[in-house]
Amino acid sequence: MAEAGSFAERVKQQADIVRVVGEYVRLKKSGQNFTGLCPFHTEKSPSFAVHPTKQIYHCFGCGVGGDVFKFVMEMEKCAFPEAIRVVAEKCGIAVPRQKERSPEERKENQQRTILVEMHREAQTFFVKQLEGTLEGKASRAYLEDRGLDKDAIERFGIGYAPSGGDTLLRHLKSKYNEKLLVESGLVSRDQSAGRLFDRFRRRITFPIANESGKIVAFGARALGDDMPKYLNSPETPIYSKSNVLYHMDRAKDALRRQDFAILVEGYMDAIAVARAGISNVVASCGTSLAEPQIKLLGRFTRRVVVNYDPDTAGQTATERSLSLLLEQDFEVRVLALPPIGNKKADPDLFIRERGKDEYLKLLKEAPPYVDYLIARARQMDLTTGEGKLRAVNFLLPYVQRIPNRILRSEWATRIAQQLRLDEPVLRAALSKAAAERRSEVKTQPELVGRAAKPVERRLIRMLAEAEGFRLELAKHLQNAHLYNGLETEKIFAALVIASLSGQPVLATEVGAVLEDRDRRLLFEILFEEANEPTWEEAMSCIEALQNRQAERELADVQRSIEANPAASELRGLLEKKQELMRRLAAAR
Repeated sequence: MAEAGSFAERVKQQADIVRVVGEYVRLKKSGQNFTGLCPFHTEKSPSFAVHPTKQIYHCFGCGVGGDVFKFVMEMEKCAFPEAIRVVAEKCGIAVPRQKERSPEERKENQQRTILVEMHREAQTFFVKQLEGTLEGKASRAYLEDRGLDKDAIERFGIGYAPSGGDTLLRHLKSKYNEKLLVESGLVSRDQSAGRLFDRFRRRITFPIANESGKIVAFGARALGDDMPKYLNSPETPIYSKSNVLYHMDRAKDALRRQDFAILVEGYMDAIAVARAGISNVVASCGTSLAEPQIKLLGRFTRRVVVNYDPDTAGQTATERSLSLLLEQDFEVRVLALPPIGNKKADPDLFIRERGKDEYLKLLKEAPPYVDYLIARARQMDLTTGEGKLRAVNFLLPYVQRIPNRILRSEWATRIAQQLRLDEPVLRAALSKAAAERRSEVKTQPELVGRAAKPVERRLIRMLAEAEGFRLELAKHLQNAHLYNGLETEKIFAALVIASLSGQPVLATEVGAVLEDRDRRLLFEILFEEANEPTWEEAMSCIEALQNRQAERELADVQRSIEANPAASELRGLLEKKQELMRRLAAAR
């Protein structure tokens, strides 16, 4: 790749591959070569070798190999020109300035350099305000209440923007002209009066750095009741929010080492997770995750655990992020933290209240995205065919965004099991929607099933009419929870309550407590022709419901086993599985 006489060739000749590789891999001298554990695959015995004379590397385990540029490209997930620059800087080789093609380009480069310098000065200013002013003292008290000590404040460069309104402006305007001050995003202009004022006022500041570690923007949290609660820098020549992830500059090495990223929403969440010793965390700064951010993440890993806030906005952001991550073929899990008392817990609150060990435990157990989304779908009303259709349509856009056919097939199986749908019919409906490029499945009676299966319809009829054993039948159904989760659950519940009351069951009174759809179904069943009910037939119907209940439990247990639980929990699940299989075998 390096042409003779080019700068790349000169760098390659002067570079020491052992020194460069040694920054990523712990190498030991072994004869004329150096060896270590391969950074490209997991191994316990070193099979990765670097040849100092030939200036090449090779892994005898996974077969990767190449020169110093290839190594840096693989480790940094960067292109060849960037690899040349990285190797040159690591080896102390001066990188020549690129020829600027026009005066406009030269002016733009100069402007970007000045804006980066301005942000560096603003960072120093904000830190001094936090450390040396009375307002800053109040801010430090707030940060201490949030669990941030002096070391954490210094580590993450947290500062304070004073309430004066033009304090930073006065600090900067002696060096920079008005146009640059406004373009930096640090200063705003009053549209009516035309005066300049500080964008950030009476706010705690968090520096936002690009992946190279240069501060290009700020996020700021209001101390009082000022709105918005969080305020970010606007888009500028050096900052585009869709291209930057907070903490990426510090997380890069950990992302490569751990080979997965934890994606959180805000600065405090990222700081809390990083302080817990989990460095492979990045934040989308409270904005919707964008495709350029995903591509940036993909340079370091293609595995992500999404841990957004559990509120409605956080759930929406989680679902949108999943869509984009799946399109880019990421392996995704979702960590939905349990509440702390009556409070919904974000990562910051959870770690402060429960500790890092509990957070790490839940992080390791975070389920695949498919289980998270199906769990969300199951929160919908699945007792009706229409409800099941809504749940399928909620899941369909995610299915369509999965490029891998095997994964799509796995989805269909899981959806059918969890929503209790006929799998072949569901697959046909999904395939038809995909072929027609529709984002929803049209209503199909064969997909959502009849309003009630024959066994359910017969038992409903018995509860309404079997005077001789209706009370005993109601007790059986209630004690075993046999109608829970059925499409006819509400009808059964109303009839069971009426039967247990000891009073005559009147269809009109039962119908009066039901919704229109269930009332229509009840009357439809009562008008069907049927034989005189017997206790033996009732027991046969109950046995059928018990078998269906056992099959659902077996499917749930199997999914729990597939989630790789702890050894103690796995033993209990396996015992439960055997018990259910024995019960079903005996019933056949």
